[in-house]
Amino acid sequence: MQQSAVPELAHTHTRPIHWVATAAALAAVVAASAFLQPDAATAAQHGPQAKTAPAAATPPDPARADFPLDCGPAKVLVQKQASGDLDGDGRPETVAVVRCDAGSGTPPSGVYVLTATDGTSKARVVATLVDPEERLSVQDFTLRDATITATLLGYSSPNVPSCCPDVNEGAKWQWKNGAFVRSTPPAAQSM
Repeated sequence: MQQSAVPELAHTHTRPIHWVATAAALAAVVAASAFLQPDAATAAQHGPQAKTAPAAATPPDPARADFPLDCGPAKVLVQKQASGDLDGDGRPETVAVVRCDAGSGTPPSGVYVLTATDGTSKARVVATLVDPEERLSVQDFTLRDATITATLLGYSSPNVPSCCPDVNEGAKWQWKNGAFVRSTPPAAQSM
């Protein structure tokens, strides 16, 4: 075996102190990286089509709304309600089925769309889908995928007693071109 012409170098052999120094240097790099983080990433679009999404909002509360319903001495009763973003603006609206709290009979219902009033906790009626003047009662009310559906019970003539509606009609409302558009679902039928 041939001997090396270069003498053995002391720094080419690892000793425990080398491992301690390497571990300390690595710990310092990891600690420094914990304090020096990059800015948070954002997925924002730039240009004219970019919109800033509003913060998540609380849906309007029907108990804080003044409904265009004359109940005389009786109270206004919110029978059903559902909330969702109906017009695609990122803020929830509430749809409320409301009637007078009559002691007997079948008082007519109103279906109203509510939005929050800016800066206050008051809810504001922005659309009437069913006016109580139409003498209809609402059954099977749902809100799904920004579509409102209901079964409307009504009367074929003024001679039909208010206890016993004899017309059953399905209705569906969707926000289109700045207004709620009513259509009839395929399964709608009369009694």
